[in-house]
Amino acid sequence: MKKFLLVGFAYLMFIQGAYAQESNATDDVPDLTMTELIILFSVSIIVVTGIILYITREIIFRKKLEYDKKNLDSKKDRDYEKYHSDWTDDYEDFTSKKKKFDDNFRKDLEESNLPNFYEVLGVPKTATQIEIKTKFRQLAKELHPDKTKDKSSEDKMSEINRAYEVLSDPDKKEQYDKYLS
Repeated sequence: MKKFLLVGFAYLMFIQGAYAQESNATDDVPDLTMTELIILFSVSIIVVTGIILYITREIIFRKKLEYDKKNLDSKKDRDYEKYHSDWTDDYEDFTSKKKKFDDNFRKDLEESNLPNFYEVLGVPKTATQIEIKTKFRQLAKELHPDKTKDKSSEDKMSEINRAYEVLSDPDKKEQYDKYLS
């Protein structure tokens, strides 16, 4: 604090010296007294402090959420900030992808355009999640476009991906099984 006051005092003396030199050169500029310099310095400090407070008001007055109070592992990866940031709409994109998938699924159901995903993956309807995952990985290794260099493998791979996406999610699988029966 003492260093700050000493720097401020030196600044005031510098300003007074500058005004004194200018006032000798021209008589139009009045000399400032020490009290006027102190007032000028104090006002400038208040203005600068006000500007800094105005700029940082969001950080200073930020309300803590329940998430902030808890010590969660997701804070380490910043998952919450990724999906709830003021700067991006990632969370909305994430939810809209799910909605988009549901809309496409519903549309295919209405048009009876939905293939039998169990046949696509080559698993029975009673297959477990592990069996579905194993068969998907096996087919992905065999039919991946980078491995086969075949144009038709891209279509097959997208169909396998879609089948796995539906059958690996319990909610989607339940909805799909209702459609099949």
